[in-house]
Amino acid sequence: MRKLSITFASALLSVAALFAGSAAAQQSLNVDIVQGIKTATPIAVVPFAQAGGAPLPTDVADVIRNDFNRSGKFRSLAKSEIVETPSKGADIKFPTWRLLKQDFLTIGRISDAGGGMLRVEYELWDVNKQQSLLAQAFTAPAGDLRGVAHQIADQIYEKITGVRGAFWTRIAYITAVGLGNNTTYALIVADSDGFNPQVVARSRESLLSPHWSPDGKKIAYVSFESGNSAIYVQDITTGQRQLVSARPRGINSAPAWSPDGSKLAVSLSYSGNPEIYVMDVASRQETRLTKSLAINTEPVWSPDGQSIYFTSDRSGRPQIYQMPASGGAANRISFQGQNNLSADVSYDGKQVAMVQGNGNVYRIAVMDRSLGGQVRPLSPGPIDESPSFAPNASMLLYAATEGRRGVLYAVSADGQVRQRLVLADGDVREPSWGPYRQR
Repeated sequence: MRKLSITFASALLSVAALFAGSAAAQQSLNVDIVQGIKTATPIAVVPFAQAGGAPLPTDVADVIRNDFNRSGKFRSLAKSEIVETPSKGADIKFPTWRLLKQDFLTIGRISDAGGGMLRVEYELWDVNKQQSLLAQAFTAPAGDLRGVAHQIADQIYEKITGVRGAFWTRIAYITAVGLGNNTTYALIVADSDGFNPQVVARSRESLLSPHWSPDGKKIAYVSFESGNSAIYVQDITTGQRQLVSARPRGINSAPAWSPDGSKLAVSLSYSGNPEIYVMDVASRQETRLTKSLAINTEPVWSPDGQSIYFTSDRSGRPQIYQMPASGGAANRISFQGQNNLSADVSYDGKQVAMVQGNGNVYRIAVMDRSLGGQVRPLSPGPIDESPSFAPNASMLLYAATEGRRGVLYAVSADGQVRQRLVLADGDVREPSWGPYRQR
């Protein structure tokens, strides 16, 4: 939602007209690392050996290598610099990898498992200690090799850092095809690196604000297909869709799931100004949390479900507030920058990502509440929006405007690595990073 280049109130009331452009919803996002870090931990991922058969549709080592490079934690040795290709521990010549200044080495092999399945085995080695750290295997069809590669990267990431990896996760975003009255909007779900896009919903009217359920099975979003805003919940496995809020007066917007998946926090304006409500998904019973003359919108839950963060202009400009999930007094938590809005909260509750505006420049910033509210910028602007944490908070997704088109960026939590995800000939916005998938 391009709310950042206009006033806060106008953004809420004119969302249908603001998201425009052209995008090819069926295309994968093109991925470019536009900023890296040389001090990240060096790791080599050797091309996996293949025991006969036709060429595979996915280079497993390439996927793992790219996952590491965009994490901000690792720096993979370029494929062109790999001079030896061991596939088993017994084949490793450790002096070679020490000369190449690699701390860790990943090797592997792929073989026919029968019945149309492949066996993918990998090993992780500590080069300096000449010690095996991991040795595991997966069985999967050729079409699932990207997923296997992401899971291998997750396991290696967790083994070395102690933090669960988030490469085998999914993202959601909105695209638009065409111009003006001929525009078609689509809600897309893809792998965390932008590959394997699938259309979840399509409409001739605007789609906005996708938000994943905690179990990763459903997405809540806003659609204008009926002429007014309405909130839907879509099951991405079965395709079944439920209308959960379509008040004819005012707006129905900004759905956000509670951590237990039983409730949605939403912004509704049928009583006057936009206010924050909590809705029980099963019964549709609503509980109003805010009551003011200000605009209150963009709610998001704390990880423990005890409080809700939201955007309000009750102080004169948009700022982030926090209040109990059961209702009560709201406390302002953002003070740096002229405007702060669109909060997202990390899994441990320690970090709050937000859009921070100063003048006509809007950047993504992260407040560390464990460090007394210290705020650090993560993006360059000038119009960046919609921050969304990965489930392990190692990275964030956000949308950016480049010229007249919208692109996505994935940035490491320290801001050192940025990855650009862009449609070849179109516009993409409103990202939402999904939860962990069940192992």
